[in-house]
Amino acid sequence: MINIILVGVNGKMGQVICRILEENNTAQVVCGIDINTERKNGFPVYSSFDDVSEECDVIIDFSHPSSLENTLSYCVKNKKAAVIATTGLSAQQIDSIEAVSKEIPVFFSANMSLGVNLLIQLAKKATALLEDNFDIEIIEKHHNLKIDAPSGTALAIADAINDTCTHSNEYIYDRHSMRKKRSKNEIGIHSLRGGTIVGEHSVIFAGNDEIIELKHTASSKEIFAVGAVKAASFVADKAPGLYNMDNLIEGIC
Repeated sequence: MINIILVGVNGKMGQVICRILEENNTAQVVCGIDINTERKNGFPVYSSFDDVSEECDVIIDFSHPSSLENTLSYCVKNKKAAVIATTGLSAQQIDSIEAVSKEIPVFFSANMSLGVNLLIQLAKKATALLEDNFDIEIIEKHHNLKIDAPSGTALAIADAINDTCTHSNEYIYDRHSMRKKRSKNEIGIHSLRGGTIVGEHSVIFAGNDEIIELKHTASSKEIFAVGAVKAASFVADKAPGLYNMDNLIEGIC
């Protein structure tokens, strides 16, 4: 049985993870960390890692960027594996994740969905075949309460495509102020916000007389929670290093 400390336990994603783990015989939450210390799930909830006495194998952080430093510090001090599922992290915070991964195993992904990460792999394969003759555009859609734009997932897709290309591309986020034709060395990234859209990402390869589109649609937040639980099981006994969904998918395949 894998023992988990869940940071952000009383948030929406934290509660989805708790519900999933109630039906999971291989992992359990031993305690939670949250600014809201209400005990909703039968295990203790603390406002700080300073109060934690429970033993765990891995920490899942599905909270807020402001919690990252405390999570990483606890993991390094206690030599525990970490799954960082928080979005909206700064470049400096990502550097911190990479730095601590030299001391502990860290699983970090901009999107915890297996399906989204499969989409990224397919986009890389398509790019390798099509980049010379196709323009590449990314469209992402989310609910009207999402703060950041473009989404971290859209940027992860763009980065994967850019790394695959034989030339460097410029990211273009908005064209309304431009009066010029599209450059071949650019990737368009477009954000839509409305309603209760959980998440939708499309990668469009537009060529002469043909269009190829790769698309992933999330119908609920549960897919991200399932991915985080799988990541926790995957990374719990790993050696120090930085792991991501590519490693998990390779392990499954």
